[in-house]
Amino acid sequence: MQAVILAAGEGKRVRPLTWSRPKAMIPVANRPIIAYTIDALVKNGIRDIIVVVGYRKEQVTRFLNQLDLPIEVVVQEKQLGTAHALLQAEARIAGDFLLLPGDNYIDAQSVAKIKDIKNAILVKEHPSPSNFGVVTIRDGQIDSIVEKPDHAPSFLVSTGIYSLNKDFFRYVRGNDITDAISCMIEAGTRINAVTADDWQDAIYPWDLLKLNLRLLKHLPAERDGTSSRHATINGPVHIGKGTTIGPNTVISGPVIIGNDCTIGPNCCILPDTSIGSRVTIEPLSLIGNAIVMDDTTVSSHSRIVDSVIGERCMLADHTSTGTAGGILDIEGAPTRSEFGAILGDNVKSGSFSRFQNCIIGNNATLEGNQTVISRIIPDNSLVI
Repeated sequence: MQAVILAAGEGKRVRPLTWSRPKAMIPVANRPIIAYTIDALVKNGIRDIIVVVGYRKEQVTRFLNQLDLPIEVVVQEKQLGTAHALLQAEARIAGDFLLLPGDNYIDAQSVAKIKDIKNAILVKEHPSPSNFGVVTIRDGQIDSIVEKPDHAPSFLVSTGIYSLNKDFFRYVRGNDITDAISCMIEAGTRINAVTADDWQDAIYPWDLLKLNLRLLKHLPAERDGTSSRHATINGPVHIGKGTTIGPNTVISGPVIIGNDCTIGPNCCILPDTSIGSRVTIEPLSLIGNAIVMDDTTVSSHSRIVDSVIGERCMLADHTSTGTAGGILDIEGAPTRSEFGAILGDNVKSGSFSRFQNCIIGNNATLEGNQTVISRIIPDNSLVI
């Protein structure tokens, strides 16, 4: 069986983190999201994989070239929709195939449940169904599918994972997969509903924290770096090569720390934290339930919790994030949210900066003060 992974889109609702990378390449538990999709396929013996790339295609292609797999890459020059993306791979599809999004997490067990069923959709209940294609089921088959309705008829949604054959292309009229599926249903084709075991999509940037928590659950403990004999490390903790853990630092797993990092002394790393490579956490800082990407520095006496920090950020001493609820305007829609902070790449904060329920754009500079920032700050902003 073949598999086609769609990794051409940007992921606009996850901005500013997709300014410099497609959503499929956002690191969660220190690996791009698309890596987990590929893992699920390989565990099911599926190695004939086609990946459709588009937005910042060089990043995806570079990552795929590092894998020990014969993955074929095709390009969607303009991001016009999911069906349009799939059409770019049509000439390379020989028969039955799985279609998967490259920016969602799916487990191998769910792939096993659908891979041998012809004309099937993997479905799962979701608390926010209007963000997806909402399905209704009758006698085990899909009765209808409606893309992102204002008023969802159920909580059951399509995961965007399909088992199809080449006949599917006869029904493609527009640019979206769900429209073609609706045409199949109208033509009397049976579309089977298969319930996923574990599937997650980060709709908004703060959803990455839930995905990170999920992916760290089965983290194997591995310590290739150097830890002070006065450091305390508990639970599953992965420490990369060249990383040093200073004295009196306490790390409570699950935690993953990349290569060539400097942590501490006298720091506290709480569970459900992913720290990328070449990151510096200066003394007397606390990090918890967070994603900190490559080449970022968190200066002393800082507290970063419930937050996603992009690459190459420079957070001055006494920077803090705090969890709060609020309403943010995401792609023109008021969206309820609850988290600490989302920082894009190259963000600089001054001493005593304080963030809660805010999104800070790429290349923004914020001078330190005691005011709590609780809103969206655009890219390239200077906040005085």
